[in-house]
Amino acid sequence: MVEINPLAEGTDGHVYCMDCKINFDSNAEFRQKPLFALKDDRQEDWRDVAAAKANLNYIGLDGEIGCLVNGAGLAMATMDIIKLHGGKPANFLDVGGGATSEQVKEAFKLITNDQKVHAILVNIFGGIMRCDVIAEVR
Repeated sequence: MVEINPLAEGTDGHVYCMDCKINFDSNAEFRQKPLFALKDDRQEDWRDVAAAKANLNYIGLDGEIGCLVNGAGLAMATMDIIKLHGGKPANFLDVGGGATSEQVKEAFKLITNDQKVHAILVNIFGGIMRCDVIAEVR
């Protein structure tokens, strides 16, 4: 996706791009490996980089309660409950239904390494994710 803003017209009649942003859909990475290899992770939030390496769905937020959940709907409901009771979620972290113990371990590392997090709420639906995989992580 390309966003060009603003455009300007010079006295010569030519149109000039004054600023632009280019975003690439991460779903196209498998087709565009050379292009995605140019990505500079130093410009990314460390949490986003770590989550991507562990193949986790993660969005950092500004709150103090870390969330480890499976399923986007359950994650949204969990964040709503936190807000309803006066808290603020620190993240949206969906481990999905087939996460390995290593992915769950990385998810906990992500949450516990965030200095803003003071508490963690784990909300796992056993019909999607095996709870023993969550429990075995140390």
